This record gives sequence, structure tokens and C-alpha cells, in this order.
Amino acid sequence: MSTASACPSLPYYSQWESSERAADILAGHLALAEDPNWAQSGATSPQEYAEWADHICGMACLKMILAARTGKVYPTLELTRMALEFGAYVRKDHAIHGMIYAPFVKMIKARFEIDAEVLVNLTAHDLLPMLRAGSMFMASVHPSIRWLAGSPPRKGGHLVLVSASEERGLVLQNPSGHDSQSQRDVVVPVQVFDAFFAGRGVRIHPVGSGKPLGSSKTVLI
Repeated sequence: MSTASACPSLPYYSQWESSERAADILAGHLALAEDPNWAQSGATSPQEYAEWADHICGMACLKMILAARTGKVYPTLELTRMALEFGAYVRKDHAIHGMIYAPFVKMIKARFEIDAEVLVNLTAHDLLPMLRAGSMFMASVHPSIRWLAGSPPRKGGHLVLVSASEERGLVLQNPSGHDSQSQRDVVVPVQVFDAFFAGRGVRIHPVGSGKPLGSSKTVLI
């Protein structure tokens, strides 16, 4: 694992407000309700923050995209409430389901005029021409991509923002990275990325691409 040196960096945001404490959160040493920066999320209470913080990798990716494109930083729980309104997250049987891609694509078009589409049955190599054309890609990967050690037990379950490519591989912004080396501008070789990649995600088209509203497939992380 290495960090990118040649490509421009995006603003980075973790799905946890205290990104420097991510390792403690993952290890269970810091309870989410005790995150000292919970209020920055836009949550109304530590309990609301704790309910959502492990589920909003997609909103953290969107936060990075919006910050890069507009210069405005949206609190993650503000984006999450919007996603609930559009059906990109669903509460059912005391559980949170999502992020669901199709309503998310509709939401970012309606609220932010961002053109996107749901894509499935991809390989990591399929991302390269998209990135070279100026797109970004919210990719479904196994969360253990933060460590890049061994083979994951399955693929998918977590979203990272693939922001660019370079000679050494794909450049990732990982909302659940455990330290600075695994969070921002992380370069992962294409063949290594494929081991974690579920082959699905959301392509974020470049500004002014004029692409039509994307697929209506109901696809989960």
C-alpha cells in the first residue's frame, strides 16, 4: 500500500468524525457515542451518531465529492437524512439497510445536479477508462481493504471512493481507513483491488458531462 504523489488530492472525510481515532473505534477502544467530535456530524445526539456512523461510508464518499466540486462541506448526518428521504437508506426490523444505489443516484441528480449511474458486473480494470475520462467511482469492496492483508472472506459491504488512477494502480479515499496511510490517496494495484471488489458501484460522471440519469437497478453496497 502506498499514497499517491502525482494526482491532485481530494478533501478527505472519514465516516467517523474523529478520523485520527479510527483505529481505536475499530478495535472497540472508543465507543461511537464517546467520539469527542460527534456533533460535527450533524447528529442531534451521541446516540443518533452512534446509530449511523458505521453505516454511512457512502455519505462520507459523497461528502468528499461535494467538497471537491462545490467547496461546501455537508455534515454526514445531513446527507444521511436526505438519503433516508429518497430511500437510499431504509429502516426495517430495527436494522438499517443501505446504501441503495438507484435512489442515491436520483438524489444526487435532484439535489446537486450530479450525473451518475449504477454499474455492475465490473472488474477493477474496467474502472481505468472511466477514471481517465474524469469520472470517479464509488466502489463496493470488502472493508478489510484497509489492511490489504490476505484474502477477504467475501467481496463488498463497504464503499470507497476511487478518485483517480496512476501508473501504480487505483487511487482510493477510504472512509473507514484505520490510519492516515489507509485513508487518503491510497494507491492499490489493480489486481489487488480486484480481490476486494464486488464488481458494482456508482460512477460519478465529470462536471458538464450531460450524461442521462443512470440505471434504476436496486443494488445494495
